[in-house]
Amino acid sequence: MKSSSNRRSCLHPALWLILFLGCIGLAGFSLVTSPASAAFFEALTPTQENLWAYMDLPKPANTVTPTLPPTDVPTPKPEATMTPVPTETPGQLVMEIVNSSSQTSSSQQQAPAPSYGGSKLILVDISEQHMYVYDGDTLVYNFVASTGIGNSTRVGSFAVQSKIPNAYGSTWDLWMPNWLGIYYSHGLENGIHALPILSNGATLWAGFLGRPVSYGCVVLDTYDSQLLYDWAEIGTPVEIQW
Repeated sequence: MKSSSNRRSCLHPALWLILFLGCIGLAGFSLVTSPASAAFFEALTPTQENLWAYMDLPKPANTVTPTLPPTDVPTPKPEATMTPVPTETPGQLVMEIVNSSSQTSSSQQQAPAPSYGGSKLILVDISEQHMYVYDGDTLVYNFVASTGIGNSTRVGSFAVQSKIPNAYGSTWDLWMPNWLGIYYSHGLENGIHALPILSNGATLWAGFLGRPVSYGCVVLDTYDSQLLYDWAEIGTPVEIQW
């Protein structure tokens, strides 16, 4: 009887443990399978949006993009510039004048002064390197001028004997705009004109006005020479003095 009682006392705790575990299992199973618990766990589980889908795309055709060879861009060459330097040769030098319509013979001597009955006068002062233009007693223009180097501009009383819009000096291969011929020397004509233009288009003696620089002619600024050319008449007296 004693041994049977001991066996029951040993089994009593084990039965309680088995019963406890079974209750826990049953409760867990009920919790998992219940709709309320399913909704609870579903709410806790993060959902991910389906961002991909299957799609049939046509196979791209084999295209080749041609590679063009590099185009050489030419580097512009700087324009050649030239500052003419006046060459001063001592002695009396004059220019041969060639008109586009007719040529002046080198053997032509000093022509007589054309008759003139007006009141205009052109006065050139070599010592001042200035030109004074009068109409009667009224000073019309006062120009800075350049006469010939080495006293090559002749002093005396002359007159405008020719007017050429753009005379050519063949001796030096240059052009003399607004030419007013006033006298001959050694068969060639000296005159009043604008700054000469070289064959390459450069202006000769620019910046040298106001000092003797020419080969015998009286040189004016281009704008001043145009004013004088338009104002002067054939026969207008020209006085050159010291």
